[in-house]
Amino acid sequence: MQIRDARASDWPQIRPFLHEILHAGETYAWDVTADEEAEREFWMGHSGWPTGGPHRVSVAVHDDRVVGTAKMGPIRPGRGSHVATASFVVDPAAGVRGAGRALGEDMLAWAARSGYRAVQFQAVVETNTRAVHLWTSLGFRVVGTVPEAFDSPTHGLVGLHVMHRAV
Repeated sequence: MQIRDARASDWPQIRPFLHEILHAGETYAWDVTADEEAEREFWMGHSGWPTGGPHRVSVAVHDDRVVGTAKMGPIRPGRGSHVATASFVVDPAAGVRGAGRALGEDMLAWAARSGYRAVQFQAVVETNTRAVHLWTSLGFRVVGTVPEAFDSPTHGLVGLHVMHRAV
């Protein structure tokens, strides 16, 4: 599996699984009425990110197919720009194991190279046990949980974990 910077030409492969995951409503709080342009700007653009640090979108490629993607950058502008955050999506239909871990390890290396001091995830849905397990196995810890902050279509109101790891 290769991890590389995303290109505009990757969007047609990213969009189907990103759309599926955003609209499933189990891992991202997303406006399901948003169109494809809003999805592309959310994932590939930087308009929703604070300024003050480097940004990046990466992809995991297996057999010439994009099977996962991550976006990363500063969690806050100014005095918070030394802490990174990231979001990840892996194609559930790809049948490729390890894409999330490879993207996570690559993001951590990128954050260190880019001068970030830590990585913080603001909203890991507590019922997303695969993500929670992956992040804890990569050294993140839950530093708090906001109770009933996410409305899961399957589980109802569940907590959002705030997860943190020094780089």
